[in-house]
Amino acid sequence: MTLAPRSSLAVLAAAALLAACGSSVNLQDTPVESRDPVTGSVPGTAPGTAAGGTPAPAAQSSVATVNLGANAAAAAPAARIVYFDYDSFAVRDEYRALIEGHARALAANRGKRMVVEGHADERGSREYNLALGQKRAESVVRSLVLLGATEAQLEAVSFGEERPAAQGSDEAAWAQNRRAELRDR
Repeated sequence: MTLAPRSSLAVLAAAALLAACGSSVNLQDTPVESRDPVTGSVPGTAPGTAAGGTPAPAAQSSVATVNLGANAAAAAPAARIVYFDYDSFAVRDEYRALIEGHARALAANRGKRMVVEGHADERGSREYNLALGQKRAESVVRSLVLLGATEAQLEAVSFGEERPAAQGSDEAAWAQNRRAELRDR
């Protein structure tokens, strides 16, 4: 049996990864030094010194901590509409940040619920547009779930062509009606 070049490369990468994991170093016997995160000194020594009386290095990080739980609602993007191409339910790349932001907010607050409403323009039969609106809503829901939300937090519904955002029978109006709207429940 001959392996394709891509699969043999994957096998070699997996073998290299497993070989690297097989270290003979016993980490149980490795000494660990604790430092005060503010002063950088070892507990039990004078501030600014390490074990053995040597000067302690200055603290290297001044990164602030972030509490996602408290600010999750504020972190959700204000935009709540995903637009689609004609006769399509594929989420375009330009809406990735919007969906990621809502997924983060849902993942941080498991009690939060959303309804994703799918819509279509007036072209096509009523049944076809209801089905297309449902596929658009489900596509956004799938994206949110893949990015951290749970299915229990989300509901996909379709309104087809019944709730247009713009009146008119031209491309500008149709483009505004091909959408999925994210609404808090």
